[in-house]
Amino acid sequence: MRNINYVINGVLAVAVVILYVMQFSDKKESGVTRTFAPTEDQTALLPIAYVNVDSLLLNYNYSKDLNEIILKKQENSRANITQKARSLESEMQEFQRKIENNAFLTRERAQQEQQRLMKKQEELQNLDNQLAQELMQEQQKLNEQLRDTIVSQLRAFNQDKGFQVVFSNTVGDNILLAGNSYDITAELLDFLNKNYSAPAK
Repeated sequence: MRNINYVINGVLAVAVVILYVMQFSDKKESGVTRTFAPTEDQTALLPIAYVNVDSLLLNYNYSKDLNEIILKKQENSRANITQKARSLESEMQEFQRKIENNAFLTRERAQQEQQRLMKKQEELQNLDNQLAQELMQEQQKLNEQLRDTIVSQLRAFNQDKGFQVVFSNTVGDNILLAGNSYDITAELLDFLNKNYSAPAK
């Protein structure tokens, strides 16, 4: 039993010595100051850039034209619904006037007219929802079309620029801080507008 204790104590002593040596050798290495001098290539700009998407969409002529298309469709849709709603309101007022003047020959005839007007109101609500859904789908389709165009044009723009990465940035999102020299929004916008031919109106 005593021999086992000696063996264990011996192993522990060796382990302590090894740890002691390792600890001090690590401190010596970490005490060495490592200096890093950037090369000429590293002091130049990195091959990355970013585009301010809000500014791009606000000033890109193609984006403006697509927005105009959507706005016209929204106006037409709203005008259509407003016209039908006014017509229905007139019919309801006429129905109310007839009820007050006992103009219906029978109670059943009044109920039929009321049901017809209620059905017309329901149809108008369904039409409003349908038009809103169609507009949303159209907006999504045009957004995808715009994005594909910008990416395609960006590839052409980048052929002689050599950027490896181009980030998209919106206000308060993605890039929190970046040097102005990495912002290629104005240059890309100029390229996009020069290569865009507005459709004939």
